[in-house]
Amino acid sequence: MTVRLGSLELEPAQDELLAPPVAAALAALPTVAAHAHTVAIDPELAETAALTEQFDLDADMSANCVIVLGKRGGELRPAACVILSSTRADVNGLVRRTIDTRKCSFAPQDWAVGETGMEHGGITPVGVPESWPILVDQAVIEQPWVLLGSGLRRSKLALPGASLAELPGAQVLGGLGLH
Repeated sequence: MTVRLGSLELEPAQDELLAPPVAAALAALPTVAAHAHTVAIDPELAETAALTEQFDLDADMSANCVIVLGKRGGELRPAACVILSSTRADVNGLVRRTIDTRKCSFAPQDWAVGETGMEHGGITPVGVPESWPILVDQAVIEQPWVLLGSGLRRSKLALPGASLAELPGAQVLGGLGLH
């Protein structure tokens, strides 16, 4: 079954369009994988604004995954935050309280890439390390479909929004994405 988002036509997920940790995570989650779709894109269009403009996408069709880091007692506390691309994550409010740290910030790019095994501009919640919480904004869950990174800059992954709640470590939070 083909899924159409804007002018993008996505086919059932193909492993060659997924970073290895993403493909492995989907293989371990058959109910999520059953709905996963992928599409190849020009890597120059990996950033949300360029992709949205090129393929006539509504901003709420795309979800961004940002990796944040907090520290408590010398222990690093990473988390993956999934928000609609039309919003920004409440990093120093809801995220900080949820991962129980005094301060929280975006993870350094090199660290996030190294820890996830995914490319910058393609990081997705599917396949992040299992010990990380995945904080998903309620608005993402309510979308029929969301376009996410695939772990690679050269492709995108689409899933029904509700399927993100099925990811290991997922916590659905109202108000995670701020306008």
